[in-house]
Formats: sequence, C-alpha cells, structure tokens
Amino acid sequence: MELHSKIYIAGHRGMVGSAILRNLQKKGFDAFVLRTSSELDLRDQKQVADFFKTEKPDYVFLAAAKVGGIQANNTYRADFLYENLMIQNNVIHSAYENKVSKLLFLGSSCIYPKLAPQPLKEDYLLSGFLEDTNEPYAIAKIAGIKLCESYQRQYQCNFISVMPTNLYGPNDSYNLNNSHVLPALIRKFHEAKEQNLPSVEMWGTGSPLREFLHADDLGEACVYLMQTYNGTQHVNIGTGIDLSIKDLALLIKKIVGYTGEIKHDLSKPDGTPRKLMDVSFLHALGWKHKIHLEEGIQLVYEDFKKKENVKVW
Repeated sequence: MELHSKIYIAGHRGMVGSAILRNLQKKGFDAFVLRTSSELDLRDQKQVADFFKTEKPDYVFLAAAKVGGIQANNTYRADFLYENLMIQNNVIHSAYENKVSKLLFLGSSCIYPKLAPQPLKEDYLLSGFLEDTNEPYAIAKIAGIKLCESYQRQYQCNFISVMPTNLYGPNDSYNLNNSHVLPALIRKFHEAKEQNLPSVEMWGTGSPLREFLHADDLGEACVYLMQTYNGTQHVNIGTGIDLSIKDLALLIKKIVGYTGEIKHDLSKPDGTPRKLMDVSFLHALGWKHKIHLEEGIQLVYEDFKKKENVKVW
C-alpha cells in the first residue's frame, strides 16, 4: 500500500474497523473511502456492486459483520448466518469484479471446533464439531475464509484472511443483551460500584479459559499483514496467553475498584471450555502483540467512563 492508495474499510465505525483506520491514519495514509451502514447496506448486492464500480478502491479491509456475545449468537441464529454471508459475499465478489489489489477479511476464533486441541492451530479448521451457541456465526466466517481462498486459487486474487481472538477496546459494545464478556463485566462492576450493590452476577462457572487482544493491537497486525503477507492460509491473531473468566472478572473488579461479591448464575452456559490461539505462524511472519491485558483493560475502562457519562452503550 502506498500512502495515497485508495483504501476502503468496511465497518470503519466498529471496534475493529476504527482500530484499523486509526492505525492507518497514524502511519500517514490519507485516501480513505468510508461509508456508514445507513449510507451503504452491505447486505444489498446492488448497492455494494454500484459502490465498488464507482469508487474503485485499491485495498479493502472487510471488518463489517453482525456480531455479539453468547446470548445474541444463540438467539438470532438466522440473522447471524444470513447477514454475515450476504456482507462477505457481496464485498468479496465486488472486490474481485473491480480488480481490487488486495483484500483482508476478518473472521473470528469461533471458527474452530469446540473440542479442538489447544492452542488452536490454523490447520484445525473443519476438523470437528462447532460450539452450538455460535455455530451460525462460525459457519458464516468459515465461508468467508473459503471464499477468499477460492478466489485466490481460481482467479489469483490477493485476498487474505485473519482470525482474531476475543477482542476489546474503544468503540466496543456495552449493551448487556449483546456484548461480549469483557465489556459486559466492566459495565456490571462499574454500575455495582456506583450503586453500592452487594454483588455482581456472572454467567456460568467462570472456569472457561479465554484469550483477549486489544483492538489497537489487532489494527496494527492487520495493517502489517496487508503490507507483508500474501498466502492462502488464514492467520491467527492473538496473544498466545489466556486466563479463566473468573480471573478476568477479578482483574476487572480490581481495576474498577468494586469491593462486593461475585455470584455465579449456573443456569447460564459457559460456552467453549478453552479458546487459545496458536500464534506461532503470526510470530514467524514477524508480528507480536504489545498491549498487555491489565494495561489494556485500564485504558478501556477510562474510555468506558467517558461513554458512561453520556450513556452511550
């Protein structure tokens, strides 16, 4: 990518897309093509085709997706499958038709089988059954990986895929109905502290192990791979370090300064027992994360408090 290359970031206002945009701007890139979802509905094939034909971007970061936590994934199964398939199919095919120089597709670590060996290597894809609660979302993301791989093999398109681990950072969702575990816990502990509540409810046993990557690290990794990697193999992006949900809750509790109890709602699902990415391939490509979890959560909590003041969830 040249500094004046025309770059389209699909989903530039979301947590991932905005992190990629910040990273590119910091590096001096200045020719962005950006559209909000109200300006361009990526589920609409004609709108996407017209957009690509008119704007002719050189590079595409496909960070737009319908996303959510366990509850949202499990409740809106058809929506998660249909909308993500439509977004991916439309953008990737239009990128091919309009001879985009390179496209980077963002998937998710939930693509791997529920009981795959840990840590998760790239070649474990399609080696077993998926976690049921997020199977529709995972199937959509697997289709996106295979679409990029197939366009590369059949048409020699330079379309690559990356699979981030669990993310957190600026522009995350703190809506308790569809947020992921880390932002949900930040909001729960903060509100419990503000309201002087004696306890905070946590879903499940707290025993599942999870890995967390700051969105700014992901943005850095995506830009790095866009500039340096051209393979058909999808690339895991993570830290290679995990902790239990209970330990995560205790860390957030400490950062927020909440002094009450944690109570477990054992009627709620735990999800996959462990999801740790094997990042040896990424490290071999020359990139490693920089923001450690405690520092990252402190940064995010400061961002949350600004939003909390204006009640933006």
